[in-house]
Amino acid sequence: MQIAVVPEVHSHVLAEFDCLDPLLSTLRLDSGRLKCTCLAVSRKWLALGTSAGGLHLIQREGWKQRLILTHKEGSIIRVSCCPHDEDFIAVATSQGLVVVWELQLERRGRPERVSVSGEHRGQAITALCWDTNALRVFVGDSAGKVSYLRAGSSKLGKGSGFVIFPVQTVTTVDSKVVQLGFQEGRLLVSSLSRCYLCDTEREKFWRVGNKERDGEYGACFFPQNKGLLVGQPPLLYCARPGSRIWEASFNGEVLSTHQFKQVLACPPLPLITFRNEPQYNPGQRSPQSIAFPKLLYFGDQNLLSWTDSAIYIFTPHNGQVLLWTEVKDVLDVAVYRNELFCLHGSGRLSHLSLLSVERCVERLLRRESWPLAACVCCMFQHTISISRARKSVPVDRLEHLRSQLSSSTHHELIGQLEDVIAKLEPLDSTSSSRRSSISSHESFNVLDCGIYRVISRRGSQSDEETSSLINQSMSEEERLKEFSFAQEDDQVEHEPQSNERMEAERSEQGLQFHLPLSFRPKPPRIALQAVKDSVSSFVKKTTEKINTLQMNSELWQRPDLRESAQADMCATSAPFSEEADIEVYVEMSNTECDLVELQSATEQAISQTQDPLVLLDPDFLGETLQKWLKVLERVLRPAELAESAAGGPSDVDAAGQDTEEHKPEESSEETAVSSPEEKTEIPEVERDSRLTVDSETGLEPVRVVSPKTLPSDLLAHLTQLATLYAEVSCFRKQANQQALSCTTFLRRYFFLLDQERIRRMCLLCYQEQQEVHASFIEAMLDVTKSSKVAEVIERGDLQKSLRYLRELQPWSAPYLLAHLHRLYEKQGEAAVRSFSQFYPTITPTDVMRMAHRSHFLAYLDNLVLSQAEEHKLSFLQSLLDPESLRQEWLELALTHDAPQSCDTLTPDGQPRWNSHCFRWGYGRLLSLLIRLPTDLSSKQKMAETCRRHGYWTGYLYLCCEMQRRSEAFATICQLDDISLLEEPEGVPPQNLDEWRLLIQLAQDSSCAVEQLAGVNGGTLSNGSADCSRKVSPENLTLRLARSVGPERAMAVLEECGVHLVLSPHSQLVCELLKVAEKRQRATILTMLERCDRFLWSQHA
Repeated sequence: MQIAVVPEVHSHVLAEFDCLDPLLSTLRLDSGRLKCTCLAVSRKWLALGTSAGGLHLIQREGWKQRLILTHKEGSIIRVSCCPHDEDFIAVATSQGLVVVWELQLERRGRPERVSVSGEHRGQAITALCWDTNALRVFVGDSAGKVSYLRAGSSKLGKGSGFVIFPVQTVTTVDSKVVQLGFQEGRLLVSSLSRCYLCDTEREKFWRVGNKERDGEYGACFFPQNKGLLVGQPPLLYCARPGSRIWEASFNGEVLSTHQFKQVLACPPLPLITFRNEPQYNPGQRSPQSIAFPKLLYFGDQNLLSWTDSAIYIFTPHNGQVLLWTEVKDVLDVAVYRNELFCLHGSGRLSHLSLLSVERCVERLLRRESWPLAACVCCMFQHTISISRARKSVPVDRLEHLRSQLSSSTHHELIGQLEDVIAKLEPLDSTSSSRRSSISSHESFNVLDCGIYRVISRRGSQSDEETSSLINQSMSEEERLKEFSFAQEDDQVEHEPQSNERMEAERSEQGLQFHLPLSFRPKPPRIALQAVKDSVSSFVKKTTEKINTLQMNSELWQRPDLRESAQADMCATSAPFSEEADIEVYVEMSNTECDLVELQSATEQAISQTQDPLVLLDPDFLGETLQKWLKVLERVLRPAELAESAAGGPSDVDAAGQDTEEHKPEESSEETAVSSPEEKTEIPEVERDSRLTVDSETGLEPVRVVSPKTLPSDLLAHLTQLATLYAEVSCFRKQANQQALSCTTFLRRYFFLLDQERIRRMCLLCYQEQQEVHASFIEAMLDVTKSSKVAEVIERGDLQKSLRYLRELQPWSAPYLLAHLHRLYEKQGEAAVRSFSQFYPTITPTDVMRMAHRSHFLAYLDNLVLSQAEEHKLSFLQSLLDPESLRQEWLELALTHDAPQSCDTLTPDGQPRWNSHCFRWGYGRLLSLLIRLPTDLSSKQKMAETCRRHGYWTGYLYLCCEMQRRSEAFATICQLDDISLLEEPEGVPPQNLDEWRLLIQLAQDSSCAVEQLAGVNGGTLSNGSADCSRKVSPENLTLRLARSVGPERAMAVLEECGVHLVLSPHSQLVCELLKVAEKRQRATILTMLERCDRFLWSQHA
């Protein structure tokens, strides 16, 4: 279906991003019995009045209910939040009462009624309005009366709460008050016939305009606080018949009349909502003659009005319609800045936002509403295609949007979106020009001397200029490299890939001076001189290092090496020593160059990831990190992988081994240990066997020590990028063949990672990638194996180990987690029970990943029970992150240290007689889990789980919570324990209908209970013959008689059709109840007669 294009004059839309239906469902305001009747909104609150007299205060941040204020004076018909103090709110009821509440949230006190007005009792209150500076509320009713009441406040002092401010009448206008407004000491009153302006300080009144009207027309103040109008008095806008609006001065003088009848002939803009696909009909409409029932100041210098079928937004400074949108069944509207809350006639709420088209598309992309975002882009393509929109909707985001659409279901939409992308204008700004100049090259980096090294694409013009520049300025370092390369021609023939890489690096070492880089710090000649000086000093330092290495006797400490080295020294001549010098120099120079290259690539990646457009785009971020990873792999990957990648031979001869043994730096890189003594103690055979074992398991060995010495600033940047790469690779939806997996990267470069962030990442992705968590624990165990605490744990003394761990405070979570893993492997469940003392550094999720399921339950039980009684429920709620843990922990607690299923359930799955009396090992934890607040679906799942495992106490509680009381009564009859009908743990009947149901269920199940009692040896409950605990019709009748009287109880029995012969004991109880009831009535009658005589005597 072809999407119609909106004309380019329209730049704003009304969009609905949040659905408030779950909120109304939670408040039970979506039923036919209870409905929302009015609303108000402020910066912090969304206030909803109900037909039952309740006022719900919803915290807008997170949409959480904070307070319920109840009123017995009728339903709530008006509500208004104080604009300058959100601790006060005014409410009007259907009986004409106005109540001002002080919420006292800052002092955490209970809300109080600080002022009550009955001035309008018997009249319908039609308008509420707060003073913008003082704590007083203006009230208007259907009879035209306007009054105000002041609100006392406990903030003013201790005695202010006892001061009662009188209600004062401001004026009485000729007809019903439609709308009130207040600004800078003046009150605006709009009635059915005209508008009035009142100076409340001087008590002066005057009319706005001379012509009258007949109907509900709104009026409002219009502040002028933007641009050059700051400090000017507000304007007045008053609605008139025929889609007209008066513009008046602050003194009530009409300045002009805005006629919107013709401009409303345009078609309505669609409402951007997730409920349905937006449709725009470009057909011309006829002029609209509308009576605007209310006017509101909205957003940035806009006017808003509405009818029951549409919302209108005007820009009065130019007399145009910003937009109008058809919205069905609008009953009331509340606004705050550019947000709009609509109350519909059905009781439904809508949360709309006025924003520009590009901002709307940006938010839709952020919420991953791909089809809706594409539809808006195609519909408003004139706005999206201009250059200004590139700041919010760049080209790459639109291309990413196109890739997210399904070609099978959105074929036409993809085609239209491609046409929009083809029409996009570039962003005209210095930032975009700099981005384009940078993006036209593959990469660039900054050398230590200040030169910007730009690596351009192949085949570009800059390559030729760079090569000519290199031919003219070959440095001393390059000539030395050529000499060293000539010595290794035979090795280069076996390494074609390495040769190509070195040639590419040599061809890219020039600077493209023709690029207009405004941030280049030095002229070319000075920069080249700096390169020459730095290379000369580097050669000098390298020569000194070579001489030091030749004179150093520590190279010959090992006896086996000393003998072979002496033989080789005798067999070789002077040219061999020269060749060794050259090899050492080449190795050190290559290492230095690799670190420089790594540092430049790291700095470039850091600068790119600081760009929000890169950081928030997963594809772009992945490409940036992948480019940096190639350099990291070339410089810091394990030596074994480097040899295999270079194509080197796998078998080496004895001479080759001797040559390698003369390279202490390589051996230190491969062993990766912390001290020089340990380096000499680990032989090559052990190292090779260790690598073989790791290869058999399919995983690389974990490297916890850097193979090369890295500067602190470079190490910090590497840690930042490496941790980011691990997080991105762990949460990648589809595996990339070119990218390292998260497990491989973690084991290969653990020495670069932020351990705390990796720990949190493992907790989040553990369910999908358990090997990541296992590799992290293995690495941390390797890091902490040489600590004193590890030695104490290995000795097996639990108490001493815990004391050492407590002395490590403040704890580092990764290190502490490694020690606790080691302690759990040594001590088992006894160790886990003591882990609660390390909360919150070690969370239950950490322990759940570490310990056996039954052991984890013991830890969780100890952790929860260690809290104060009043804090246990809230503490357990804080541990449920994510919410799915509730069901998982409930299943654990119901399957460990629990009764057998055959003891609690019959073969057909029904409750077994008195099976609720069995003891559950984690009963206290189960009781807390089922009492946590949650939604209806979660409660249904928990109830089904409790029933499946025979946990009847929890099942009865959940049935009451879900209002499934008939199921609860049926279960109680099958359990046959009348104490379950008593509070606080039981389910007491609340009305006669429930008593009738109970008696009928007891009558139906009495035969089955008697048979079950006979099977159990004639006993009724675990060896006791107490008939009073049975759920029998007789016992239920006695309880009903105590509640409503014996006569009414027997009448209920007859209604149920139960013919019951009471036992002598029951008959005696009923007779005693009748006597007690008669005496109670006589006592009450006597007291009433005495009170009556006393009152008449006082009257006389």
